[in-house]
Amino acid sequence: MNETVQELLTRSNRLGADKENTNYAGGNTSAKGTTTDPVTGEPVELLWVKGSGGDLGTLTEPGLAVLRLDRMRALPKVYPGVEREDEMVAAFDYCLHGKGGAAPSIDTAMHGLVDAPHVDHLHPDSGIAIATAADGEELTRTIFGDRVVWVPWRRPGFQLGLDIAAIKNENPQSIGCILGGHGITAWGATSAECEANSLEIIRIAKDYLAEHGEAEPFGPVQPGYEALPEAERRSRAAALAPHIRALASADKPMVGHFSDDDAVLDFLARAEHPRLAALGTSCPDHFLRTKIKPLVLDLPADAPVEDAIARLQELHEQYRADYQAYYARYADQDTPAIRGADPAIVLVPGVGMFSYGANKQTARVAGSSTSTRST
Repeated sequence: MNETVQELLTRSNRLGADKENTNYAGGNTSAKGTTTDPVTGEPVELLWVKGSGGDLGTLTEPGLAVLRLDRMRALPKVYPGVEREDEMVAAFDYCLHGKGGAAPSIDTAMHGLVDAPHVDHLHPDSGIAIATAADGEELTRTIFGDRVVWVPWRRPGFQLGLDIAAIKNENPQSIGCILGGHGITAWGATSAECEANSLEIIRIAKDYLAEHGEAEPFGPVQPGYEALPEAERRSRAAALAPHIRALASADKPMVGHFSDDDAVLDFLARAEHPRLAALGTSCPDHFLRTKIKPLVLDLPADAPVEDAIARLQELHEQYRADYQAYYARYADQDTPAIRGADPAIVLVPGVGMFSYGANKQTARVAGSSTSTRST
């Protein structure tokens, strides 16, 4: 295996193994290097980057997209502008080297256009907390000085890659950036330096939040909403599971996943959980998997199962109406058809989280994206 590829995979697996660094199947990493073109026998510069849908923690070589750097660097010359930037995703296919490996993701431009041999793009909880804060730009300057630069919100795509490339060129002292409303990106001259820079951003943000954040950011424990004893909550989860799956599968059959992690149970026991859950997802990578917000049962943990089932049905009807109205409010002629109005995440105080997807993996990923966001 190419040495650059091996370093990239090792770094990716280490970063992806820790949920504090990024959510399951979230983020992407890359490396640039040289190999021999089997057709010409001449050196060729390549970009290896995590492909669409892969997971950093379990990434292997087949999960990498492989692109020619000369062709990637030529793309800005034909870029038609932000109004048509989605067309650039298809252009990545014309940059592939050989069989190309995995399908390039929408974040490929960020990696190919940034002038650094190694780039990490991650969704750490601490970084997202800064990225989604109302005063995120000011916080970034306060916390990092000029070592980390703020990038105003822009939807993932080719223009965001150009923005980050410009930030890197204009700030040679920087090790990375906070992407408004999104996450973090870091770079380095070596794989080890890039990983160290990513971890430095995450650590400094985490330390700042620990020092300046509230002791109970989710509010005090709300009596009656505490976690049930394990045997009781597992029994209750089993009783509710078929009913909740039916609600989540009203539009199309879904596979379910259940979690009663301590972080989930603690969040649902807190007084602020209804308000915070209603705010919705804080990261576009999460939104793809969790819908805009979860459905939250608004009954105490020991409410009769029959009452919980009846209330879930009422909340489901309200959720569907709200989601369809949300879609209609923002859809235009180029918007894809609605993907269904059922919730992907259902939260039950005292019991845990039910997450849904087309298969077991996507159901698990949806739950992971939600639980890391609530920690």
